This record gives sequence, C-alpha cells and structure tokens, in this order.
Amino acid sequence: MIGWIAVLALALAAFGLAATVLRLPREGYALFGSVLLFGLAGYAWKGSPEQPGSPKAAMIEAPRSGEEMVAARRSLFDEVRPKPAYIVTSDAFARRGKFDDAAGLLRRGLAENPNHLEGWLALAMALTSHADGAVTPAAIFAYDRARAIDPVNPAADLFLGFSYLQRGEFRNAHGVWSALLERAPADAAWRSDLEARVNQLDQMIANAPMLQ
Repeated sequence: MIGWIAVLALALAAFGLAATVLRLPREGYALFGSVLLFGLAGYAWKGSPEQPGSPKAAMIEAPRSGEEMVAARRSLFDEVRPKPAYIVTSDAFARRGKFDDAAGLLRRGLAENPNHLEGWLALAMALTSHADGAVTPAAIFAYDRARAIDPVNPAADLFLGFSYLQRGEFRNAHGVWSALLERAPADAAWRSDLEARVNQLDQMIANAPMLQ
C-alpha cells in the first residue's frame, strides 16, 4: 500500500510541478494528465510496487540503458545457445553506452551472417540508442530485416513500438503494435499485455487528438 501511495504522490507532484513551476498552459493539462495516466496504467498492469520485478515477464519493458537494452533483447532468445563472437563483443560495447562501436561490429558481423535475426535486431537497437532514441531510416531498415527473417518473432515490432513511444510518437507506436496484434497468435504470452498498451494508446489519442 505504501508503494502505491508513493507512486500516486510522485504523479501528483509531477503534475503540480508542470502546472506551477513550468507554467504548463491550461489547455495542456489534459494532454499532460493523459501521459501520466498512461504511465500509471501501464505500471498498474505490469508492476507491483510491493514486489521485486521479474526478469521473465510475459512482456518486456522499454530498455533505458545499454545494460537494459542487451538484457531485454536477450530475453527473447535462447539463453543456452551460444551467440556469435560479434554479438558478444558488440553487447559489451552497448552495455558501456558505446553504441556507435557496437553498431560497427554488428555491421561487420552481419556482412558475413546476413540472415541472423538477433544480429539485425541488435543493430536496430544500437542505432536507435546512438541517435538518442530517434528511429532513423537505418534503424528501420534493420528492424525490417529482422522482421523479414522471422515474421513470427515479435521482437522487432515490440522494440520499434517502444522506441516510438519513448520519443512521444504515440501514433507510430500505435500503428506498429496494432499491426503486430493483427498477426499475433491468440495464445502468445505477450498478447494480453500488448492489447492493454494499445487500448491505453487508443484512449490517449482519442482524448488528445493533437498527439503525434
């Protein structure tokens, strides 16, 4: 209970800060409130402030650091199967925030392994992180290659949607995730979580049509 009170207090403090200190205009209250609501709804769906997080959640969370980026990507692949040396080395660079170096290694490795799904996914994520979260044409190309190699694997669209969401491009995130849901198996472990996120985006966009 104390955990939830802390979460709600933080949300209210953020709104108060935006309204008073940052002088958020009244016409922006609804939009800012919707963004906070989206975050709280996602937390309520996935999180429990009284419990430690589980690394094996049905739906991965948006990575916020190089370490989290590598861990989130690896969680969707066989942990027992050995990874190519270029992936292991590039991951070491990514964990330290050296995303340009990681991308360079991945490009060289993929030149010799053009059908390696995890390699293309790692490249897309490294390129996005190197661009401070911007989804560049090169990153989209890498995501497209990953998706083409294995259309059943949701990793490319899961992470692409998160990248758009973190940049505030809600409509792009909605489009990517809605398309993923349309072709997802009914028994996919991550389906219900993604449906909840898409529904939240539906409500946000309906309540604030000016969203990107």
